[in-house]
Amino acid sequence: MMIREIEIECPSCSPQEEVGHQVLKEGQSALVRCLECGQVRPAKIKPLKASVLKVIVSKMDISHTYKIKLDSEIVLHVDDEIVVDDEEEEIVFPILITALDAKEKRVKMAKAEDIKTIWGRYIDEVTVKFTAQSGTEKAEVIEKCVLGDYEFVVGVEEIIGNTRLFINKIKVRDGDFRSRKGDTVLAKYVKRIFARKKGDGSYQRAIRKGPW
Repeated sequence: MMIREIEIECPSCSPQEEVGHQVLKEGQSALVRCLECGQVRPAKIKPLKASVLKVIVSKMDISHTYKIKLDSEIVLHVDDEIVVDDEEEEIVFPILITALDAKEKRVKMAKAEDIKTIWGRYIDEVTVKFTAQSGTEKAEVIEKCVLGDYEFVVGVEEIIGNTRLFINKIKVRDGDFRSRKGDTVLAKYVKRIFARKKGDGSYQRAIRKGPW
C-alpha cells in the first residue's frame, strides 16, 4: 500500500521538532496522523509535487519499460501493489513492486522523488511453475497461467490440463515455504509449487497423511 508521509511538528508530542506524519486527507482541510503518538488532527501541508518515474515490468523473460507519474511525497515499498498508468502508451495495469533503485543503490522503501527506477511484475495474470514428482522418475516442470489473485492451497488437488496434482509445499517469493495443510498463497506471491502427480502411489499416501 502506498502512503504519503511528511515531516511536521506535532503539538502533542513534538512541538519543537518535526516528526513523521501520515497524510489521511489532502486539500485545504488536510488531516494527518502523527507516527509517534498517533494523534489525528488538521494540518496545513505543502501542495503535492509530481515525479515521473521509470518502471521496468517483467513477465517471464520479457521486460518492458514505462513511465508513471506519482506524488513526490508518496512512499513506495517492495511488495507494494501499484497501477502503471502510462499516458504516452495509453496502457493501465497493476504490478507488484519487486525492487526499487534510489540514490544509486537498491532499497526496500523510498519516497517517489528519490526513486530512479521501479522494478515490478505483472499481477493481473501470472505464470506459476510446478515441480511435479511421480515416484522415482525425474521431476517434471509444469506451468499454469492464472490471475494474480488465484489461490493455491497446500493439501488441495490442482488440475493442469489432463494432469492432476496434489500440492505438498509452496515456496513464496520472500524465500519462505508454506507446507501445512490449508496454507494459502496468492499466485502473484508464488515462487514455485511442489506437487505429486495423481496415479503415483506416493500421491495417495500424501492424500491420506498430508505433508503437515
